[in-house]
Amino acid sequence: MSKITEKPRGGCALSGISAVLSAMEKVCPVFHAGPGCAFQSIASEEGHGGGKQALYFSGAACPSSNMLEKDVVFGGVDKLRTTIQGAIYIIDADAYFVLSGCTAGINGDDIEGVVKEFDKSPYPVYSITTPGFAGNTLVGYETVINTFINKVFKKTKTQKNLVNILGIIPFHDPYWSGSLEELTRIFNALGLEVNTFFTDRQGIKNVEKAGNAALNIIISPILLKGAEKTLLEKFGIPSVRFNAIPIGPTETSKFVRKVADALKLDSKKVEAFVQNEEDYVYRYYEAGGGRLAWKRFAVVGDASYVIALTKFLADEYSFSPVLAIISEPLLRPTDKDIIEKELSHFDYARPPQVYFESDLYEITKIISENEDITLLIGSSDEREIALKQGITFRSITFPITDRLIFNKTYTGYKGALTLVEDLFDNL
Repeated sequence: MSKITEKPRGGCALSGISAVLSAMEKVCPVFHAGPGCAFQSIASEEGHGGGKQALYFSGAACPSSNMLEKDVVFGGVDKLRTTIQGAIYIIDADAYFVLSGCTAGINGDDIEGVVKEFDKSPYPVYSITTPGFAGNTLVGYETVINTFINKVFKKTKTQKNLVNILGIIPFHDPYWSGSLEELTRIFNALGLEVNTFFTDRQGIKNVEKAGNAALNIIISPILLKGAEKTLLEKFGIPSVRFNAIPIGPTETSKFVRKVADALKLDSKKVEAFVQNEEDYVYRYYEAGGGRLAWKRFAVVGDASYVIALTKFLADEYSFSPVLAIISEPLLRPTDKDIIEKELSHFDYARPPQVYFESDLYEITKIISENEDITLLIGSSDEREIALKQGITFRSITFPITDRLIFNKTYTGYKGALTLVEDLFDNL
């Protein structure tokens, strides 16, 4: 018997696809799906990612074929064709991506064939034929990146100072804008050009030139394993993987050195930068020393943030980790091993108990059985149990519905200071 998950975090594969495309400059998603799919797919991500809306196209504005019963029975390719024609005529975009909903996936419409009719269009039209039922948001993100690699990336000549940042999912990571901006700031200071695809008005042109990058920086313990291999084989681009968002001077400096080593950057320049950034943060630490009282804490969220927040609070702030609950579903056994290894050793603390659970009822039960927790970091969904238990709480991980987030970030050197401020503000 199948299991029902209470309050799943994120949406279907279509949600992940539309979240990525709606975060890009002048890229237009075209839905071949039932009425409401476009809006609902965005609502499950954009609507729960800190309140920020897409700048160019949101789910409420995207063109859609709005498939009805007759389109399911008799096919909807004619409707799709006119929808694409109308989108190109009305909407000023640099590229159009045709997305398939569950209805199109079930009736087997030849979406690739229709899209091929637009090969001679002055504006590129691409198809992503992955219906929503194919998986969750993470699958959708990987699908878009694989589509970029196979259909959009171009290779002319390797640009030695160009890097691609992958693994941060727009909206599903509520801090995606700020995190990418902070990482760009760091790498720009080292003389690198950064393809984020989503910030600084980047769009399809940045995706096209990504095939010339010298390095891919993948920030995730579980995403893009296949894409990492394809990028090396097809474009000759090696990758470095960091299993968590870098938060604080210790982890960020490790992150910077790992990238610098892969690119063979000037070590003196790198170390001078690292020393200056660390000094900047530590001087503020000294100014606020003792403001945060010792806590026994638990973190609930996606693996990257659970690892990052636990490491930061344990090793940088000497708090004691009690629980680490990974809320991402459908993790492979090998992925679980990687995550557990990351959470098995700390410089100044005993490892926490690690759980893999996406059901809110079970998460609440785990937290309620640990009465010695004095600080809970999680999503807006964990607020109720925190109030019931009388635990200091801060909503930091997805989904977030009680805060507005523009470009706030906890990533990097400066992001760590923001995290400490936010924790203190909620005491």
